[in-house]
Amino acid sequence: MTAVAPLDQLADPVPGGRAGEVERATALGAELAGRGVHGIVLAYVDTAGVCRVKTVPAAKLATAVAWGVGMSPVFDTFLADDSIVTTDVLGSPDGDLRLYPDLDQLTVLAAQPGWAWAPVDRITQDGEPHPGCSRTFLRHLVARAGREHGLDFRAGIEIEWTVALAGVPDDGFVPATTAPAYSATRQVELSDYAAELLAVCAAQGLDVDQFHPEYAAGQFELSIAPLDPVAAADRSVLVRQTVRAVAQRHGLKVSFAPAVRAEGVGNGGHLHLSAWRDGVNLHTGGDRRHGMTATAESFAAGVLAHLPALTAVTAPSPASYLRLKPSQWAGVFTAWGLETREAGLRVIRGTAGLRGRSANLEVKPVDLAANPYLALGCAIGAGLDGIGAGATLPEEITGDPARLDAAEAKARDVRRLPVSLAEAVTEFRADDVLRATLGPVLADAVTAVRQGEIAAVAGFDDERVAAAYRWKY
Repeated sequence: MTAVAPLDQLADPVPGGRAGEVERATALGAELAGRGVHGIVLAYVDTAGVCRVKTVPAAKLATAVAWGVGMSPVFDTFLADDSIVTTDVLGSPDGDLRLYPDLDQLTVLAAQPGWAWAPVDRITQDGEPHPGCSRTFLRHLVARAGREHGLDFRAGIEIEWTVALAGVPDDGFVPATTAPAYSATRQVELSDYAAELLAVCAAQGLDVDQFHPEYAAGQFELSIAPLDPVAAADRSVLVRQTVRAVAQRHGLKVSFAPAVRAEGVGNGGHLHLSAWRDGVNLHTGGDRRHGMTATAESFAAGVLAHLPALTAVTAPSPASYLRLKPSQWAGVFTAWGLETREAGLRVIRGTAGLRGRSANLEVKPVDLAANPYLALGCAIGAGLDGIGAGATLPEEITGDPARLDAAEAKARDVRRLPVSLAEAVTEFRADDVLRATLGPVLADAVTAVRQGEIAAVAGFDDERVAAAYRWKY
């Protein structure tokens, strides 16, 4: 877009626009019109993990930046099937919020001619941050970590999805390719689709690190270079919009749901996180195990300690628990290890010569039903709790934790993560740190929406659960 200097992404929107913002939006609107852009998608993610949007004509961008666009707060308690639950402050038909687009993230959509896209923050009619806005929550948390700990973060979210044939009766799933996992054959069979996807990502400024066929039938994965957490979450939402749009242009259908079938490997959305101070990656060059500094180890220990409760945020759908099974690289145990893909927390040291920028933590029990702002924010909040407590990691594991007998697992404090969304909610409700990190409005919304999803599929067998969420994400 234009070369105008970016605004402070950690600052809240204000009615009337921040200094210079309306002028910038006016210039951008004219530029967009000159490029044939007619509408702008204003996007945010609800508590259930569904991206909700409003759109405005390009000519109204400056108005949206100055005064926002109205949308009801009721969406904070929508379920994936669009039914509504309530908390003591959310779920009512009353009230209104304003959606304010972030101009720094505004992107022309190469696979949707005539459209641009921007994530939004939501504020109240009185100009205050909406306590249920997950993007605002993450921005504020990142800013607090900088003030209180001198930390900033780099984050990435893996994007896995399955490509299916369109027009299958009864919304069934038929993979668009059944070639072997990671195979050249699968890449060849969907070569045109994949090539356009990479071209579109490049046109939209999405810095793709890698793209490849994955394990399950019809499954692919795309990874974007690490960014600050807010931008990483924004990019996760934009990538999914892009993947879906390109697939439609090729007569295909995609699903990011945790499980498109009751059996087999599902779609993940693993989080990668690293803590930095003064431009230095704290996950390398230290005197703790595998080069971690004391701060990085405490951060990792905090994430590990809160992992059972964290799954209510990172694996938020009943379908998530069809995916979270042992010995499928889903990371379903409270364990950590160096490059151990079966542990809930994987320490990545990186290649010699690149460790200063590539060493990080991978949080495994995460899928793309998760709201990325909530998932990253809660993972960071758990890590900050570990730093505050000076926590240390327990003994690391190697191999598959499922092989440990009961006595050894108990001695090493290796436990199975929740096996159902109901168990995850119980853990979340007992975790005062995560609830305090979110604040009461968001924490109660998480609980209410998860309980609503549980009730929505009560009595379903696994196949009906998979079918219920197959095309919701």
